[in-house]
Amino acid sequence: MSSVGSGGARGGSNQGSFRIILKPRSQRPPIEQVMAELRRKFDRIPGLNVFIQNRPIITIGGLVSKAQYQYTLGDADTGELYAAALRLRDALAKTPGFLDVTSDLDLSTPTVHVDVDRDRAAALGVSMQQIETALGASFGGQQISIIETAADQFKVILELLPMYQQDADSLARLYLTGSNAVLVPLSAVTKITSSSAPLAVNHFGQLPAVTISFSLPPGVALSDAVNTLTQMEAALGIPAGVQGSFQGTAKAFQQSMQGMGFLLLGAILVVYLVLGILYESFLHPLTILSGLPAAAVGALLTLYLFGIPLTLYAFVGMIMLVGIVKKNAIMMIDFALVRERENGIGATEAIIEAALIRFRPIMMTTMAALMGSLPIALGFGQGGAGRRPLGLAVVGGLIFSQALTLYITPVIYGYLDRLGGRLGRSMSRDLPASAR
Repeated sequence: MSSVGSGGARGGSNQGSFRIILKPRSQRPPIEQVMAELRRKFDRIPGLNVFIQNRPIITIGGLVSKAQYQYTLGDADTGELYAAALRLRDALAKTPGFLDVTSDLDLSTPTVHVDVDRDRAAALGVSMQQIETALGASFGGQQISIIETAADQFKVILELLPMYQQDADSLARLYLTGSNAVLVPLSAVTKITSSSAPLAVNHFGQLPAVTISFSLPPGVALSDAVNTLTQMEAALGIPAGVQGSFQGTAKAFQQSMQGMGFLLLGAILVVYLVLGILYESFLHPLTILSGLPAAAVGALLTLYLFGIPLTLYAFVGMIMLVGIVKKNAIMMIDFALVRERENGIGATEAIIEAALIRFRPIMMTTMAALMGSLPIALGFGQGGAGRRPLGLAVVGGLIFSQALTLYITPVIYGYLDRLGGRLGRSMSRDLPASAR
């Protein structure tokens, strides 16, 4: 499907778009390879700028652009804004790690500026209203009358012939009536210059704005691109009046990553408090949560081996691991505490017996979670590549933590039980005899 003049308020007659639906994945190369091949072929066409993007399943933000990520500059001074936007765009286009760098600033529109010499016009008896009327009647198409017939009406419009409206030299053919009915050429009281102007003046937040769009090649993390762009803006000396901000997916990523660390710590803290209430202990929750570092290392190592950055999907997978991994320790520790209370055996014997008896249900639940996440990790289904980081984080974290927590959790349980006993005896000695 193709269209010309697409893009809403940011499109024009010199732009077009077309959408390509690819064959099933089994009948074609990966989409990154298809896009790279198309870029090479389109680059051979002179005078044509083609930007290719793989539209995400969920589009964040309503900004339409030619690439996947957007960075918007805004300033009340359009001259300062346009100069800064062109510098930043050209610098990004030369920086490795950025593809399809473009902006919605199009300065290719021919423009004619007519500056009136008011003193000379007054000396020749020409008023500003005469100049405005002559320009409006010549190029604006003013209606001066209506011809009525028995069956219809015809509007009479005064304007230059179309052949003269397309030529800036036609301004020199316009004459105005000056003092004593003398004809004065328009060029005698004005200065006519030609230049270029933007095809459209876009606005964002009630200020003139320019949006720079870019895509990233495979293997380049959005966080690295955000940091590079921020550093480049500072290195170029962008004026303080030009305010820049990310939009769409990049803005959502920037906002989400600012609170992801606190979100993860908050989830761990809530789990610790709930476990502390259930087991009436400050130490046993630490034993249960001891497997989380191994799960985090496994998730990050898996993402690194597959060359996938830590995206928002991957971070969601790591938060899921907090709930999945801790159940292994809960199954062992809960059984060990019951054996200690009911049979009065030592902590070491109780946790060894718990590890042996609970081994089968631990493996069953872990394998169920692992097999459920494996299709996501392999990227099955339409749009599976976008969800793949979540599956890889869960699968890698489960495998790595499962291999370690079966051995680490009993050892930590024994150490913390002895530490709790020493703390209890120390506090008992510090209490006065009447309080014991």
